[in-house]
Amino acid sequence: MALIKSISGIRGTIGGKTGENLTPLDVVKFSAAFGSWLLEKNSGNKIVIGRDGRISGAMVQQLVVNTLTGLGIDVVDIGLSTTPTVEMAVVWEKAAGGIIITASHNPKEWNALKLLNEHGEFISGEDGALVLEKARKEDFNFVTVDKLGTYSVNDTYLQKHIDTVVNYPLVDVEGIRQKQYKVVVDVVNSTGALAIPPLLTALGIEEVIVLNEEITGKFAHNPEPLPENLTALSAAVRKHKADLGIAVDPDVDRLCFVCEDGSMFGEEYTLVAVADYVLSKKVGNTVSNMSSTKALKEVTLKHGGEYYPSAVGEVNVVDKMKLVNAVIGGEGNGGIIVPDLHYGRDALIGIGLFLSSLATHKNGIRSFRTRYPDYFISKNKIELQNGIDVKEIFEKIKTKYKNQPVNTEDGLKIEFDSDWVHLRTSNTEPIIRIYAESSFETTANNIALRLMHDIKEFM
Repeated sequence: MALIKSISGIRGTIGGKTGENLTPLDVVKFSAAFGSWLLEKNSGNKIVIGRDGRISGAMVQQLVVNTLTGLGIDVVDIGLSTTPTVEMAVVWEKAAGGIIITASHNPKEWNALKLLNEHGEFISGEDGALVLEKARKEDFNFVTVDKLGTYSVNDTYLQKHIDTVVNYPLVDVEGIRQKQYKVVVDVVNSTGALAIPPLLTALGIEEVIVLNEEITGKFAHNPEPLPENLTALSAAVRKHKADLGIAVDPDVDRLCFVCEDGSMFGEEYTLVAVADYVLSKKVGNTVSNMSSTKALKEVTLKHGGEYYPSAVGEVNVVDKMKLVNAVIGGEGNGGIIVPDLHYGRDALIGIGLFLSSLATHKNGIRSFRTRYPDYFISKNKIELQNGIDVKEIFEKIKTKYKNQPVNTEDGLKIEFDSDWVHLRTSNTEPIIRIYAESSFETTANNIALRLMHDIKEFM
């Protein structure tokens, strides 16, 4: 069981001991800290909240609402929704901030409070530190009965989000409609069920088969959209002779695609394909985190732009995108960020742009995939026990590989000729992630295994 405080919010397992898990008392404390911090900023007293379909979602939502109204904050609850929809709703409501109740790709035992500023973007690390300090000191001042905040519900924003995607200039609805695609979608028993089928219909797709569409929070499989978790989707694509499959995570900010033969398009190549399409329409720069494939850099240079890496974490990607004026960016986990829509990972705009690009290709998605190189990223993790000094481990590894180019901006990235390995602690789980990329799958796996052995040796 765990409680993790990071740039990705306050995340933890439900139940257990206060201060070690995301218990009701922890939810109240961190909600109060965030609300109090926003009030001190004097940016208003309205907060937008929304949640995914997790089992614990309703309980956490009620705790958040009552805590915020107790501070004198007016709460606009958009209900069961998606992370990118809440982000956009903060701006549409001209709110002071937002809270998304979701643990994203984590299993059902987890939930989290994702904290947004007035721009509908995740708060910075510096602001997050101020919120955590307020929580530590329990520096809250609740209002008297005559000054309690209000509570209202607005369930219109998901449709507004869909309409915005359909009307985005680079989304070619007519081109998609003419292809008459048959699509299978895995919405993993969460709010993708409310967002993705209506989006596909609005994009002119008449045949949509939905898997795991009941919103129970009892995920039919591990909810992270990785190949090993999508075997049922692959089988369904083949069974229904569909043109493609789509999978999203529980809060619908990540996505990946399955080819007509049931093979994976590759989550890393979601961003590559979308960026290739966007850059063909407007020249500009791109950003992805340094755990993402080098194929994005190659595509960007081909179109005359510049590629920039960032530290892992949506906040870091967004900061770098703003710094270099990127026209498209994101993360290799299937997170697409389109800045002139909003600065947040968004599976809905990702689907619209990907299908627009696919519609320009005369053959199927498997053939479409051959446009891009076959680099392999071996993705691994090692669980951390309490008391492990990760910095010391990384210093020892850095010394061992001192003759190789090393980047320490985010953990440890080591280059081996045209290959690389990236070691970093997760923002969302008590683990070390070990990602390695090569032109050959066995090489990528062997590099990752070598570094995993090094980590264990130095523990």
